[in-house]
Amino acid sequence: MALHETFSLGADPELGLQAEVAALNAQFEDATADDVLRAAIRHQFAGGIAMVSSFGADSAVLLHMVAQIDPSTPVIFIDTVKLFPATLLYRDELIEKLGLTDVRTQKPNKDELSKEDPAGMLWMSDTDACCHIRKVVPLAEALNGFEAWISGRKRFQSASRSSLEFFEIDEGRVKVNPLADWTAAEILDYAKTHDLPPHPLVAQGYPSIGCLPCTSKVAPGEDPRSGRWRDQDKTECGIHWPTHGKEVDGSGI
Repeated sequence: MALHETFSLGADPELGLQAEVAALNAQFEDATADDVLRAAIRHQFAGGIAMVSSFGADSAVLLHMVAQIDPSTPVIFIDTVKLFPATLLYRDELIEKLGLTDVRTQKPNKDELSKEDPAGMLWMSDTDACCHIRKVVPLAEALNGFEAWISGRKRFQSASRSSLEFFEIDEGRVKVNPLADWTAAEILDYAKTHDLPPHPLVAQGYPSIGCLPCTSKVAPGEDPRSGRWRDQDKTECGIHWPTHGKEVDGSGI
């Protein structure tokens, strides 16, 4: 019996999930990213896990790892309709190069956009609301039916991610962070070793890439994510907030 099946037999599903995550973090405390991914994809959540990828600055590394384990693993890509054209081209390039066979592009609901953001300028007045309708809601819809999902977040990306664990709970699902303990140098080394193409905007000064209106270039020495929602009291789009509007663990893609 799989570990997640064992813990789900408890009377309280939330307590069972907490026990499952605690056990997984203890079991894989010193494991490699590949160990974590293989266990999650092939055993722990086999048939019930998806990867969520922004196809951003360093997404190729984790996408490559997943493809090596099972290229048919569902990969969810949220197209906010506000992305850089280069990101869409990069997505297509990586799909072909890595042989990914189940990349699912999810867009915001057209009726909701017409109602909440008819002019497409909501980002200018309320970035949280814009992210919610263009990212949070579409992702929730895309994850329907999955019991776990894979994130590419890393501890080095920001102070708020410094305590990130391999496994955590998010909206009743298990979220897997196989690269949590990787450094920026390890990401670059892996990409170079496996000849992975970089996102074309990285060379132009964008180490963290989101939607075009809310992403700016980053100067040398700045936090890599400082170009996201610059000059705003906002560091995350919201898809990693267990409760929308309240960041609990400071995570993000």
